[in-house]
Amino acid sequence: MRETIPPGQVTAAIAVIDLLRREISNPDTQWSLGTFGAIAEFARDRDEPVLLTQSADAIAAVTPRGGITLKPHPRSRPFASESVTNSAWNQRIALCLPAGDCAMNGRHALTEIGADQEALRSEDRESILFDLGLGALQADFCVRIADRDLAARLRELSGRAVFARGNPAMEMILSANPHRVFISRLGRIEVYQPIPPPSGKSPEGPHTHVLPKLLKSGRTHPATEPVPEGWIPCAHIYPPHPARDGLGEARPFDATRHLSFQEIAAACGDPGIVAIKRRVVDAVLAGSGHRPSRAIVMAGRVFALHCGR
Repeated sequence: MRETIPPGQVTAAIAVIDLLRREISNPDTQWSLGTFGAIAEFARDRDEPVLLTQSADAIAAVTPRGGITLKPHPRSRPFASESVTNSAWNQRIALCLPAGDCAMNGRHALTEIGADQEALRSEDRESILFDLGLGALQADFCVRIADRDLAARLRELSGRAVFARGNPAMEMILSANPHRVFISRLGRIEVYQPIPPPSGKSPEGPHTHVLPKLLKSGRTHPATEPVPEGWIPCAHIYPPHPARDGLGEARPFDATRHLSFQEIAAACGDPGIVAIKRRVVDAVLAGSGHRPSRAIVMAGRVFALHCGR
């Protein structure tokens, strides 16, 4: 019997795809997919060649350095939040699923999946996908192997934990620099750039992080990120920040970017926090004693943003 999706969930799914379409068109928006301790990030430059695809139920972007595709689940929910840092603040939109709908395969050992027929580029669909077996709830973390000899050697090591003492699998993978493919119920991010050495810096643009010590915590997201109870973030959107560029460097405050995210937060953030911020803004503006200038309005809103958390 075909499952009936409540009208409210259909409306929410439409809102999510509209959000995805808008943000995938913006080269300054960044993305991530993964869990606490293992994450793939996707970003592109404004002048970088990109193949954008938008349909009624999915979006995708592919560049020479990596790619992303996301398709909202009928029960997916966007949740916007902000958190204060030592020097500024972070803003993000978590694309969440109920805990009962987000689970991936949860493998704990290297496992051959087979040819990656879902690869974003046709030339990659005959390469072999191996799940690293990191055991996370909401994502599978894979490498895609084009070299048949390497695939055969990894096949012999299947069934063993990649970080187990004496297992050469991870060293072989790091030496080969294969594509990384991180997958959740909402889509995937593929990274084509080389893996940096342990002492090296991650490249700009698409890249991955795998930190075994953090993975052992079993957390699905950082403790500093407020996510509604019972919901699990399966991907993240990072709209352009009003005070930082894509590399995290300070830039002149952009009121348009700030207001854009505040509209998103009002629509899909924590209603209690939104109300607190609104009261702070009103109090700041009321204290001015006269019609506020645009600069005062912006200052009030930035102050509210910091105090709202």
